[in-house]
Amino acid sequence: MRLESFVRERWMSPGQELAEVRSAVTGDVVAEVASGGFDMGNVLAYARQVGGPNLRRLTFHQRAELLKRLAIHLSERKEQLYKLSYQTGTTRSDNFIDVDGGIGTLFVYASKGRRELPNTTFLLDGAVEPLSKGGSFVGQHVMAPLAGVAVHINAFNFPCWGMLEKLAPAILAGVPVVTKPATITSYVAHALVRMIAESRILPEGALQCIIGSTGDLFDHLTCQDVVSFTGSADTAQKLQRHPVIARESVRFIAERDSLNAAILAPDAGPGTPEFELFIKEVAKEMTVKAGQKCTAIRRAIAPNNHMPAVIEALRERLSKITVGNPELDNVRMGPVVGLGQRRDVLAQVAKLRSEADIVVGDPDNFTVEGADRERGAFIPPLLLHCPDPIRATNVHSVEAFGPVCTVMGYDGLDQGIALANRGDGSLVASVYTYDPAVASDLVFGVGAFHGRLVLIDRDCAKEQTGHGSPMPHMVHGGPGRAGGGEELGGMRGVHHYMQRTALQGSPAMLSRVTQSWIKGAPMVQEGRHPFRYHFEDLAIGQTFISKERTITLEDIEHFAAFTGDTFYAHMSEEATKDHPFFPGRVAHGYLLLSFAAGLFVDPDLGPVLANYGLDSLRFIKPLQPGETIKVRLTAKSKSPRNEQYGEVRWDVEITTDKGETVATYDLLTMNAVRA
Repeated sequence: MRLESFVRERWMSPGQELAEVRSAVTGDVVAEVASGGFDMGNVLAYARQVGGPNLRRLTFHQRAELLKRLAIHLSERKEQLYKLSYQTGTTRSDNFIDVDGGIGTLFVYASKGRRELPNTTFLLDGAVEPLSKGGSFVGQHVMAPLAGVAVHINAFNFPCWGMLEKLAPAILAGVPVVTKPATITSYVAHALVRMIAESRILPEGALQCIIGSTGDLFDHLTCQDVVSFTGSADTAQKLQRHPVIARESVRFIAERDSLNAAILAPDAGPGTPEFELFIKEVAKEMTVKAGQKCTAIRRAIAPNNHMPAVIEALRERLSKITVGNPELDNVRMGPVVGLGQRRDVLAQVAKLRSEADIVVGDPDNFTVEGADRERGAFIPPLLLHCPDPIRATNVHSVEAFGPVCTVMGYDGLDQGIALANRGDGSLVASVYTYDPAVASDLVFGVGAFHGRLVLIDRDCAKEQTGHGSPMPHMVHGGPGRAGGGEELGGMRGVHHYMQRTALQGSPAMLSRVTQSWIKGAPMVQEGRHPFRYHFEDLAIGQTFISKERTITLEDIEHFAAFTGDTFYAHMSEEATKDHPFFPGRVAHGYLLLSFAAGLFVDPDLGPVLANYGLDSLRFIKPLQPGETIKVRLTAKSKSPRNEQYGEVRWDVEITTDKGETVATYDLLTMNAVRA
């Protein structure tokens, strides 16, 4: 098949220079790619002028709903992607990581977008900052989508997950995407984009796909664009040195080569669950996707006295791996992605062999099930042992991007930490220990050199997701050699596509601009009780000031007896003598919250459907018997939820009759929409 690019809502392949893409399994041609022929300036302009406005007019919740619908649509068609992906050398379980993992990321961001973001088009970032003595000048940070394009350049090893894990946070942020898959597996990415385009779920201009060369794309980037790159360090450095990247200060997120480590602690010797987990994980990371994962374990670091047992256990486990045609049920590992990749892996292995010996596997003598060993890009699992990792350099700097791992020994935890950090920045390291003190030493010994640390032991063995599985909720990226960038990480990944802006002005002006009431802004006190307004009728700033109530000693003692909270500060004058915080017996904080509710709640049936939480509760001033309180309740912000109700956030302040603040918090209610 001839692969076309999807630009300006059309499938096009104007280029005349055809490149053949071959099956990793059979060596047969499976696709042709035509490069060039596009006006890349027009591609980016279309995203900015059509895709960006179409996305930015939607709220976060509406964008999250698009991601959910897209995930469902792709889930119903994933078998097509499975079948096509076999030609890249992946087994069905490998495809689960790529295809299902990518779709799962869409689901996660759809869910987190609905639960963690407001139903607005911008975000408030942090609390209001007082900037003046009298309170008439304040500051507030906001975040809004960039007015540019997210350019995503993806690696060959995950044509589905690599695309979708970048797409989800960008679309949720409100930024259109131009995606460029690696050519060698572009036929899978092409099929995925075609499914997305045919669904017409995303608005016009939200996604474009460039197959083949990007031409002069980088010449047309601006300060509003983001480049997110996954691939080799050499290519990343070349792109980062592009003059437009420097001139325009284009955000560049890089995820590159990584010599990730698995560290076996001294306490996790043979016979312990942690030893078995270490062996299982190293073997799995060598063979899943034929070791072609940016997170795969390249260095297995273990105490020298455990080294013979480690090598023998890995030899036994790897001997059970059947290499061959990934469509066969009994095959556990397919080929690497192509003959060129096989040559590169073997060339890197030759460099490693200058410092390490192959102890498991023979690249010149191995069995392939159901395929031709020479026509396909097959390599057996290769385990090397470096006897002197302290003096070695290649094992800490050369990555063979295939089913290859080097084991190396250490004496003493400090030496093990030093070896792990010799990778000069990695995406992930996994630690195998059941000793919390050892785990702590390792975490803070190697943490600065790693983007993610996985502590694997017997307690989490059944549910842990593995060394090499980036989760949408957690940051994926690492320092130094790993690129210095971050992806995913829940809402952190969304923020990469937004601009943080510091707003300064009067409380009244900032309240109107941010649609969130700030103390010092005008309050609306006329009319009905705020709880009597339906969601759409409630004005931001609508306020209720309660009557007063005096707290008595009988109130405190009754509350203590009724709840069982007999903490000494509430019950004993003697116990609070010379106390650093309490001037004597004081009222329970939760008694004050209960009395506050009694003062401001409107009890009759009305638009308030439910109170579902408190945020940012702070007790400011201890209250003694005989003191009097009152409450201010102000509608702070509103966020639509569905056709039946919306979320209202109320600013609540409990004060004394003298105006002293006793407690502050945000109250959350669900308010009905008018029928």
